[in-house]
Amino acid sequence: MQYNYGNYNNIQYIFVVNRVTLHALADARLCPIKAWKLTSPNLMQIVPQSIGSKAAKIEWRLSQDTVPYPEAVSAMEARVNAILAGSRPEQVWLLEHPAIYTAGTSGKATDILNARLPVFKSGRGGQLTYHGPGQRVAYVMLNLKTRKTDVRGFVCDLEEWLIRTLKNFGVKGERRSGRIGIWVRNEGSEEKIAAIGVRLRRWVTFHGVSLNVDPNLSHYSGIVPCGIKEYGVTSLSARGISVKMADVDSALKE
Repeated sequence: MQYNYGNYNNIQYIFVVNRVTLHALADARLCPIKAWKLTSPNLMQIVPQSIGSKAAKIEWRLSQDTVPYPEAVSAMEARVNAILAGSRPEQVWLLEHPAIYTAGTSGKATDILNARLPVFKSGRGGQLTYHGPGQRVAYVMLNLKTRKTDVRGFVCDLEEWLIRTLKNFGVKGERRSGRIGIWVRNEGSEEKIAAIGVRLRRWVTFHGVSLNVDPNLSHYSGIVPCGIKEYGVTSLSARGISVKMADVDSALKE
């Protein structure tokens, strides 16, 4: 059984069972943060029910060079299978991609406005997004069966991880009902600074999140990011915050 996460705060889950796709709509409430007893920006400590005592066995991987998207997907697939087999530990992989667009399971061809970059179909939930140098991608491969088999709770964890990471740099990231990702306010409007798109295979997660540190934001004009036309995208750099990728990695891991 595989689960593709498509839209959370709306909330829409896409369950793929034996090639039959079922759409399950939930209510539009935001994550019940207090119920999860969040105490740390560290992914491995955010929610004991999701991360728990297995934290010491999670492997952190850092790629210094950009990683081609097909290579990253292949590596994630292999690691997920190994986690399921019990032969390899869980992993959080920090990396950057060359400049590309990826289309999730809900992606629409009409949302590609100018295919100036390679477009890759992705098994993750969600629609179209941009990846490229200056954007920190974190692929999260965890076995929820050893914690809590709760897709909604897991996505909440990822959102809170990003929100608390941004707080380290003086940025207030927020959730928005009906708009996936993490948002920041900008002169009466709002802009997206981080994206989320995950997939589960037999309760092992893969794909994950992306945080705009200092990417080329002009590439977003070639698509309708996540199917949302009304709001723009931003980055730490665009907000006048100059940080090194290593500083972001430290905030993600501290």
